[in-house]
Amino acid sequence: MKIGFVVNDVLTEEPYYTTTRLAMTAHTMGHEAYLMGLGDFAYEPDGSLSARARTGAAKAYKSLERFLADVQKPKIEEQMRIDEFDVVMMRFDPADDAEDNPWAGNAGVAFGQLFAAAGVLVVNDPTSLANALSKAYFQHFPEIVRPKTLISRDEALIEQFVGDLGGRAVLKPLQGSGGSGVFLVDRKESPNLSQIIEAIARDGYVVAQEYLPEAKDGDVRMFVMNGRPLEVDGQVAAFRRRSTSKDLRSNMSAGGKAVKVTITPAMRDLVEAVRPKLIADGMFLVGLDIVGDKLMEVNVFSPGGFGSCEQLYGIDFVPAVIADLERKVAVGKHYADIANTRLATL
Repeated sequence: MKIGFVVNDVLTEEPYYTTTRLAMTAHTMGHEAYLMGLGDFAYEPDGSLSARARTGAAKAYKSLERFLADVQKPKIEEQMRIDEFDVVMMRFDPADDAEDNPWAGNAGVAFGQLFAAAGVLVVNDPTSLANALSKAYFQHFPEIVRPKTLISRDEALIEQFVGDLGGRAVLKPLQGSGGSGVFLVDRKESPNLSQIIEAIARDGYVVAQEYLPEAKDGDVRMFVMNGRPLEVDGQVAAFRRRSTSKDLRSNMSAGGKAVKVTITPAMRDLVEAVRPKLIADGMFLVGLDIVGDKLMEVNVFSPGGFGSCEQLYGIDFVPAVIADLERKVAVGKHYADIANTRLATL
């Protein structure tokens, strides 16, 4: 199987990224694994699609550092036709390019749609990813699993909503990830509410959500594959992210610490509630961020944390992901008329 991983920029990838683990595991399992950046694609005059792709030249790798170092060597770069690939996995974060390269996210999903049209399996489904470029996608999931939310740029409306919640709420930008620009507003911050709203609204819409008391214990990142919790040897790929300071944010990129978590019936019920939407949208592998019995975010682009899962439980969950892609590719060869959205979560 020839598999491509689309990242923001190959040269800015890090060994500990989940994408690096996915690519090296695919390589170890005997597949050809390539990394491609959002600026590496071409739609050529004859209608064909190509990309500058990089791979590791060694037969086997014992470390993520060595694998990525080889991938990032310019001498291993080659121009490849996209239709040579069996599957392309979209693993970029639009928020990383939002400021310096605002074109990148849209280009990524647009080329992904072209790849799928060319007969390549693309996961997660690029047409659905286009709809998920902002946190507004989250509002399409069942109301019962979502915290009370207002999305607006109207200061008076936001202030009224916060007041209705008793003066305590979480404010964040509609675009973004990694805990960037997240504020906890309570009675102490009420005199600064106007300035906080103005600061967030300067770059777009403001998302205001009810504060959940369970958030003091951090949130839970759970991996969901084909609409179900990713489970290996009876263990679900999930962990609790706890803030290491008084900072509201528990994201790993904001200094959060990963600890073991027990999956509760309420968490499983939440997954069941969102499963139909994930399946219908072709969301093969996602990261659900859960607080209590509420869903805070659905990471459909580049959910990370497999390294933390392996460290906590001594289980490598990545081979199960690659094996499932093998199965999908085999099915696709027998049933060429299955739509990408359907095959992605079959």
